[in-house]
Amino acid sequence: MTSFSSPPAPSARIEVRRGGVTESAHQGTAVVADATGRLLHAWGDPGLLTFPRSSLKPFQALSLVESGAADGLDSAHLALACASHRAEPFQVAMVERWLHRLGRPESVLVCGPAFPMDEGDLVDAARTGGKRRVFHNCSGKHCGFLAAGAAFGQPEGYERPDHPAQRHWLAAFSDLIGHDATALPRGTDGCGLPALAMTMTDAARAAARYAALAVPDARREAAIRRLLAALREHPAHLSGRGRPTERIVAATEGRVLLKEGAEGFVLGFVPERGLGIAVKITDGATRGKMALFATVLGRLGLLPADRTAELARAVEAPVLDSNNRVVGEVAALPLA
Repeated sequence: MTSFSSPPAPSARIEVRRGGVTESAHQGTAVVADATGRLLHAWGDPGLLTFPRSSLKPFQALSLVESGAADGLDSAHLALACASHRAEPFQVAMVERWLHRLGRPESVLVCGPAFPMDEGDLVDAARTGGKRRVFHNCSGKHCGFLAAGAAFGQPEGYERPDHPAQRHWLAAFSDLIGHDATALPRGTDGCGLPALAMTMTDAARAAARYAALAVPDARREAAIRRLLAALREHPAHLSGRGRPTERIVAATEGRVLLKEGAEGFVLGFVPERGLGIAVKITDGATRGKMALFATVLGRLGLLPADRTAELARAVEAPVLDSNNRVVGEVAALPLA
């Protein structure tokens, strides 16, 4: 049960400014919970029902670790299983080696063919064969489910909701949110796997309990420890080198970990304080979500004010003209 009883604060606001004038604005929701389930802060509606999308990958990777399929894998591969990567060459090479280790062809990945996200890598791919499944930003997660499926004795069909690897992480997630996750609304993610919808409060609560290792047995605690360490040690694997995720982990010296999701979602884990942070840009915009997340960190005292402002600027691409000159900014307004 939540102890949050006062009306929620107004929604967070992100402004896109050009020449000092606000040209566009996005509304955001941000929720902070602790491992007891208490809702500590809310800007916007904490009951907003939405899909965290790829922000759930650290939970889904519990099937990989607890099945024993991660035995012999290093922490970089665990980070890749949680990644929404950009198909940078080092990430693609890791996926290819993982498939080779599993003795499986690229064609068994359920995620569809894609191009790399960075321009140079995309051009190289177009010249050398075009789209591939290993380029898909979820290919690391799919390797994780392939490995877990084999460990559970059912290597095929990992995309089905009734597959043992899917059932396993859902059971773990039920413990973390405090009710039956199989009853949550369900859709299909962009990579073809099941996607769960939940309230912002449930997402923050699950992240807080994960961060605090508030789980019922030592085996799961050890699995979460391994995954948190992987997120801390290899933030570049989660997205890409120099990306906002890596910048935030570095700025907080690993005290704050996070995973982005599509449609403007970010989920944060603060192990030393047992906190979970859920951020959503209401209209699904990608721009602004990291500035809002950084602003929440400052509001929680996890960064001093000057470093918060600096980080919020660093994690958002500026507005550019066609000559790549900076002509504007994306900024989150201070939170009440």
